[in-house]
Amino acid sequence: MAAPLTLLLIVAVTIRAVLFRSSLAELISERVEVVSPLNAWKRVVEGLALLDLGVSPYSGDVFHETPLMIYLFHFTVDYAEIVFMIADGITAVALYLSIQTYNKNVFRKQKYALESDRYPADCLELLRSPKEMFYIPLKVAMFYLLNPFTILSCVAKSTCGLNNAIIALFIFCTLKGSALLSGILLALATYQSIYPLTLFAPALLFFLQRLYIPVNLRRSSFWCFTLQYAFIYVGSLVVITGLSFFLLGSWDFIPSVYGFIFSVPDLTPNIGLFWYFFAEMFEHFRLFFICVFQINVFFYTIPLSIKLKEHPVFLIFMQIAIISIFKSYPTVGDVALYMAFLPAWSHLYRFLRNIFLVSCVLLACSALFPVLWHLWIYAGSANSNFYYAITLLFNFGQILLVSDYFYAYLRREHHLTHGLYLKKKDGTEATLVLK
Repeated sequence: MAAPLTLLLIVAVTIRAVLFRSSLAELISERVEVVSPLNAWKRVVEGLALLDLGVSPYSGDVFHETPLMIYLFHFTVDYAEIVFMIADGITAVALYLSIQTYNKNVFRKQKYALESDRYPADCLELLRSPKEMFYIPLKVAMFYLLNPFTILSCVAKSTCGLNNAIIALFIFCTLKGSALLSGILLALATYQSIYPLTLFAPALLFFLQRLYIPVNLRRSSFWCFTLQYAFIYVGSLVVITGLSFFLLGSWDFIPSVYGFIFSVPDLTPNIGLFWYFFAEMFEHFRLFFICVFQINVFFYTIPLSIKLKEHPVFLIFMQIAIISIFKSYPTVGDVALYMAFLPAWSHLYRFLRNIFLVSCVLLACSALFPVLWHLWIYAGSANSNFYYAITLLFNFGQILLVSDYFYAYLRREHHLTHGLYLKKKDGTEATLVLK
């Protein structure tokens, strides 16, 4: 599989290099769907200019990236295009190796279950074969590298690509069983944008499952490992934050980065749910509704962790999708990361109920974003309601996609336990309902 992956990387780099040298690069870097006030390259350049002048990059209201990010580009600004292409390559390779490891674990568990005769006789057709699973890691890498959303994000030099690389490395280290590297990378991802904090739960559940430690609050082994992993995570976060203070000489970055993410002061249109709502909001209601909107990202972590405690890898996928939908400043680069996982769940296609509708909605919205933006901003024949309507539809499509995969995953697991053809007490065919 090394040769196809290498060829894929060469094709992906070529596409990006051609677009970087084309006249489209500047146009793409201005698109509100691709960049946000948090990760736009122009704002990074402004921050670098202030830093070179000996002024804190956080003294104004332009730069909102983390100190480590600005110091990274302080030394590599002349090679920024290469940095972003390398970041995409790292993400793809990390996802490739992660899914390869995950498939090996799944096949091993499936083999043991078959040998112990745990599956009902009528659900053997649901089991995954090695031939079916062989090309899935390559498809995952392809879905990421050749996704137009990823390409646009890279060409726009959105720092979202670097955040995706960190999260992908975190997933890889987690699936490889390295609690130390997993905790450090999760701390780095949290440091970058706060929201990856919700990935702590699935990572912890994966390590507990790997070490055969039951999720039982009365067991000392559970608390021992939980505190150990939490110490690695929190300790790494404290060290990274302290290093930022050492580099910058002040704590100005905390309100400028994390305060900016939570308070949503910049209402530049994007593909998220916040901007239009808060542009129309009365000021005295603002704090309440900011809390309501922000809690969405974190609220689903506990119920999903309870429901999917035996399936932490699928829980990681769910949490990444929820972050990309409900974060305050989302871009298409965030969407591309969780969409790369879809080939890993190809065995769920037979249970998906709305995949054709969702595909049409997402494709139509992706095409209509620039059209309605042009009608609103340039032609003047539309207004912000039109653009926000297509934003709502795009997010509705994402929610429908994620909930459909959630239903399909739970349904397959139910069939593997109770059989494929379910019957009621009176002998008639039963229908599964997700409640």
